[in-house]
Amino acid sequence: MWLDTNTFKTVVASTPLVSIDLVVENEQGEILLGKRLNRPAQGLWFVPGGRIQKNETLDAAFIRLTTEELGLPLERSHARLLDVYEHFYNDSVFEPGPDAPSTHYVVLGYHIVLPAGQSFAPPAAQHGEYQWWPVEAMQTSNKVHANTRAYLGALR
Repeated sequence: MWLDTNTFKTVVASTPLVSIDLVVENEQGEILLGKRLNRPAQGLWFVPGGRIQKNETLDAAFIRLTTEELGLPLERSHARLLDVYEHFYNDSVFEPGPDAPSTHYVVLGYHIVLPAGQSFAPPAAQHGEYQWWPVEAMQTSNKVHANTRAYLGALR
């Protein structure tokens, strides 16, 4: 269930959003990142993922998000829950301005290891491109958002 713009703006201004982030790893140990097109985190590299909809179970949301973001309808049982995270942003998907709300996410971070040779779809609407990143490069690059780097400690 998606909300109209005015209702969604009120929700973003009033309450945390709940989402799932997908920490996707390939056979070389690299992590899939997308370059964000939208606020928040616009222009930075971030893991794929998205919001959970009202009345959507975690399992249904996981399948929807892996299908939308990766083109792979993966089940949550094939992933490992890393932890629950909080992401705070000074901006939001709405145009900047005096009445633009900040964004607060409560995020369920899931680790997915793709089988060797597994392909996936091009990036969804949130990302301009996907790229595999070595963990060492992610740890030191200021192009990778700090909220994405936070997942790396749980991968060890």
